[in-house]
Amino acid sequence: MRRIPMVGAIAGLALVLAACGGGSDDTKDTKASAALEGRGEITFVTGKDTSGNLQKQIDAWNADHPNEPVRIIELSDKADEQRQQMIQNAQVKSDAYTVLNLDVVWTAEFAANRWVVELPEADLPIADLLAPTVDTGRYLDKLYAVPIDSDAGLLYYRKDLLTEAGIDKAPTTWTELFAACDTVKDKVSSAKNIDCYAGQFDKYEGLTVNASEAINAAGGSVVDEQGKPTVNTPEAKAGLDVLVNAFKDGHIAKKAITYTEELGRADFNGGKLLFHRQWPYQYASASDKEESKVAGKFDVAPLPGSSGPGVSTLGGHNYAISSFAKNQATALDFIKYMASPDVQKANALVIGKAPSVAALYNDAEIVAKFPYMPSLKTAIENAKGRPKVVKYGDVTTAIQEAAYAALNGDKPTDQALNDLQAKLESLTQ
Repeated sequence: MRRIPMVGAIAGLALVLAACGGGSDDTKDTKASAALEGRGEITFVTGKDTSGNLQKQIDAWNADHPNEPVRIIELSDKADEQRQQMIQNAQVKSDAYTVLNLDVVWTAEFAANRWVVELPEADLPIADLLAPTVDTGRYLDKLYAVPIDSDAGLLYYRKDLLTEAGIDKAPTTWTELFAACDTVKDKVSSAKNIDCYAGQFDKYEGLTVNASEAINAAGGSVVDEQGKPTVNTPEAKAGLDVLVNAFKDGHIAKKAITYTEELGRADFNGGKLLFHRQWPYQYASASDKEESKVAGKFDVAPLPGSSGPGVSTLGGHNYAISSFAKNQATALDFIKYMASPDVQKANALVIGKAPSVAALYNDAEIVAKFPYMPSLKTAIENAKGRPKVVKYGDVTTAIQEAAYAALNGDKPTDQALNDLQAKLESLTQ
């Protein structure tokens, strides 16, 4: 779902829709390998790279592979727009795009429509990667994409202001979080003009993530394990009402209805937010004394829930190969390069990307710079994935519209969720 170095997910979803597939397990690797032919120049299609680190990695590849250079094609910094541009390219069967940087929730749609090729799993370092991340690259038990980075949401908070207010630990529930805001504003004069909490609430993929996490934290779900929509329950309403009521009472500022990851990042780094729901990528920039006013003053914790810590949505990005691209053998080698421990470690150290290589979460150099890494590994292993659906674009749009209407006060929460239930039932029949 991003757009930015990390991005990118819906709590409690496990919906799988049947769609086209083919080939038996006995012939899977043979077919995949046979399809990946051709060597030469390729393109790598991705969201806007705000770090500058990606080009350095491409330059290193190009120096070692002068006859198989990679050229970056940067799309929008918004996940929804990236997806649409990739779909448009696939629908006209253009060979302009070779390797696609997919949000983890797009795999099923791209695989079912045969816009990406099946990958030869035996030729890839799958066993070294976190199992939940690998699952995001599968569709109908076949591998179509390789996880390069993962993600789980974290609660960023101003530890210095909480300490000054006499609060010695991060809140674990929504009630504790909002109470902490009130206490800090009451006791710390410099915090009176700081907003309490923000996440990603604009009408885009980030809202799907935040609304679903709130619903899941209250014991609800958008769909159950069998894929049946379950969003019109008391638990789901209680979860979404946490955000709705926070907008009403000011614990979430009205302007946050426009927040994406980057807008929230700018406000937290600028000292304008006490609590911020964000992906791990923000840690590096918030710690940069030249870029951030809160460097050395913040910490991270698990997301809050109703009665204890919440459960994050699983995010991240997978690399896949366009079915219409030339030089697919080069593309596969490039994916192996980007999935390697050395490249993923560099991404973690330079821009704070959460790796898909399991061993890196215990790497001494990475943990020294990002002490939360072992906890993040646990969060990823326990995170909830978004639905593996062919019509994911329609599903997420429906969730966004319902949540946005409720947060804006355009619809009562009950009505918004009842309407969403009906829409999801029509999409999953």
